[in-house]
Amino acid sequence: MKALKTAVIALLVYAGIVTLFESTIGYLQPSQPGSTIQITTFDAEGKPHDRVVSKLVTDGKTYVAANHWPRAWYHRVLENPRVQVAVDGQKVEYRAVPVSGAEHARVQSEHPHGLVFLFLTGFPPRHFVRLDPVSAAASSLPAEPTP
Repeated sequence: MKALKTAVIALLVYAGIVTLFESTIGYLQPSQPGSTIQITTFDAEGKPHDRVVSKLVTDGKTYVAANHWPRAWYHRVLENPRVQVAVDGQKVEYRAVPVSGAEHARVQSEHPHGLVFLFLTGFPPRHFVRLDPVSAAASSLPAEPTP
């Protein structure tokens, strides 16, 4: 009985750590030029929602990842693939295309997460969407910074 109580307490403490970390990330939405972008998704009523997400580039294509349990933006993208990306202070139209299979595996292998990040986020499943340009103005997002 004592072992069960200890396990339950450990599980609750871990859930608290994950909740605190995810809440802090969600509230602060850290933006790092070159590695993050601000996207605008639209709900069923057409109301815009801005979110800072990690920008990933694989094979010259731009992807964003749903890396956390709170992912309302990702569910909005599945319902309405129209998104806008803030580029040089202007919002540019893109179409968000969910990826799976070999494309998902390739992006995942090129942009893995470390064990500490996975632990702090509660080992969420990772989903990717590719941002396809809708117009010539959207054909390229700002490049990633060179190390």
